[in-house]
Amino acid sequence: MAGVTYRYRFVARSASGGEHTTPWFEVAAAVWDSDGGSLTLDGEVDHPLLVPGSVRWLRGPGGVARVRFALRLEPQEHVVGFGERFDSVDQRGRRLDAVVFEQYKSQGRHGRTYLPMPFAHVIGGEGWGLHVRTTRRTWLDVGGSQPDRLVVEADLGGAERERLDVGIYRGEPEQVLRAFGDEVGRAEELPSWVFRLWASGNEWNTQAIVTERMDTHRDLGIPVGVVVIEAWSDEQGITIFRDARYRVTTDGSAHEAGDFTYPPDGAWPDPKAMIDDLHSRGIKVVLWQIPLQKTEVDLGPDVPQDSQVLVDGRAMVAGGHAVLEADGSPYHNRGWWFPRSLMADLSTQRSRDWWTAKRRYLVEDLDVDGFKTDGGEHAWGHDLRHGDGRRGDEGNNLYPVHYARAFGDLLRSAGKAPVTFSRAGFTGSQAHGVFWAGDEDSTWEAFAHSVTAGITAAACGIVYWGWDLAGFSGPVPDAELYLRAAAAAAFMPVMQYHSEFNHHRRPLRDRTPWFVAEVNDDPTVVEVFRRYAELRERLVPYLAEQARATIATDRPLMRGLFFDWPTEPAVWQAPGQFLLGDDLLVHPVTEPGATTWRTFLPPGSWVDAWTGEVHEGGRTVERPVPRDVVPVYCRAGRWAELRGVFAPTADPVG
Repeated sequence: MAGVTYRYRFVARSASGGEHTTPWFEVAAAVWDSDGGSLTLDGEVDHPLLVPGSVRWLRGPGGVARVRFALRLEPQEHVVGFGERFDSVDQRGRRLDAVVFEQYKSQGRHGRTYLPMPFAHVIGGEGWGLHVRTTRRTWLDVGGSQPDRLVVEADLGGAERERLDVGIYRGEPEQVLRAFGDEVGRAEELPSWVFRLWASGNEWNTQAIVTERMDTHRDLGIPVGVVVIEAWSDEQGITIFRDARYRVTTDGSAHEAGDFTYPPDGAWPDPKAMIDDLHSRGIKVVLWQIPLQKTEVDLGPDVPQDSQVLVDGRAMVAGGHAVLEADGSPYHNRGWWFPRSLMADLSTQRSRDWWTAKRRYLVEDLDVDGFKTDGGEHAWGHDLRHGDGRRGDEGNNLYPVHYARAFGDLLRSAGKAPVTFSRAGFTGSQAHGVFWAGDEDSTWEAFAHSVTAGITAAACGIVYWGWDLAGFSGPVPDAELYLRAAAAAAFMPVMQYHSEFNHHRRPLRDRTPWFVAEVNDDPTVVEVFRRYAELRERLVPYLAEQARATIATDRPLMRGLFFDWPTEPAVWQAPGQFLLGDDLLVHPVTEPGATTWRTFLPPGSWVDAWTGEVHEGGRTVERPVPRDVVPVYCRAGRWAELRGVFAPTADPVG
């Protein structure tokens, strides 16, 4: 009954007859009402896109909790966006939400994402876009229930009367994205080394292993530009190389580089020498991070109370640098990964500075080049308290934005480019570093979903984006999947391979090309991967040029064809195609056993990058696709400049 508050609890009885009860909880029924506040579309109450009579407010005993309204959709319109989406480029006919969520693998199957945004393009009619101007959770029914309506439901703050404004941007996709970027921010140009091959494996947990992997790259002639070292620390506070010797700072203050010694028989006998050596080879170094601090609950009772990790945890809480529960007690992570850990409050400059100060020596003294800002999705609970005054319902989605900003600012302060590498994000993340698609299996389905994710993320203003090519989890992929994925990744903004922690069990699950070749008993894997890594090196100047143009014009670097040809029906029949910059059209082969592949060429003249054959656009062409070939077509006007990128690799191995 509306207006009535109910109390409940759970009672469990064990087999031995014992009884366990939870505390009492309260719940109250709410009712949808026609009056509860003010909804405006770009400041207008009666906007022509708003369906008359569709605005409803969910009112409970505590105030107005939600608002729901509907926008008109025309039959010919397509809806693209809502952040990084794995299931479909066109979201019309689907129901989804915009909340940062840790969906471990199978994001496309479950319709979840680490990087949502309540923003989308509506393409194919007059052209417009919407941005629900909130950091709270929203739900979107994109013609799923009523084909001619985009129904939006948004959480509110619970006041007696509430207000929500929705941005409406008119024009073609480029104009819509520019208006959105003007409001929420856009990427800054990063150095060209981010476009070289990134190499990573979660079980690369010693200096010897990292060095050996990079030596093998050198010996096999496979160029590599970045190594991401995940398992470098003790994974407690994520500030100190494993096996380092040092004195505990009893007040939790930051160490300096000179405070550490490294035993010759330890996991990392000389991190600085290793980094210097990698730099001498032209390889940049990125270290893994997570914004969590382990506690006794996760570490166990044998960890001394005067250990650095527990001292730092106490200092974190005492100094007001931890996310809190509603009652003011420290929040302990409710997720399955790093369970019960403290969570750094990165919503204020004071706490961002405190957290990153403990990592400053890594940048200033050891010369680390960037940070993999993993795990930004662990703020669970609508009633959490963040240091900037926001409750969890309003602040949790912003957490990964603050997180990447904190480490970007650290790098900038040391004179380095703000290269962060995140999987979680929200509106505003456009301005903060590089992103990857998160955890995925090594399957064809995940491959296709990842291509979709890159196209949709780019449509929302994410410039520097990549994925774990061929997936990072499960058994080592077969040669066909690995090479198809590597070929596709060579023509995406970021090219990276990575593998999951497997508890050091045999067989290994590294995704290095030589190990994939060994597992599949197929030495041509190394040969083909080398050719694409070499091609990638030649492609770097073009990628840097096009990223610069993207930032200046808001034309995505990994651009769905709908962006340039919004009214062309054929582009919606080939959603896995994209432009890489202005001049290269790429169509990844995402099905096993394919021998030919059909690609729609938009109007204009296009050159098959592997054969030099010229095709007139406005039609679909078909070409053979041996497993080492990804269909790539170059605008005829740029072919003279770009043919050198492809010429050394124009003869497929087969």
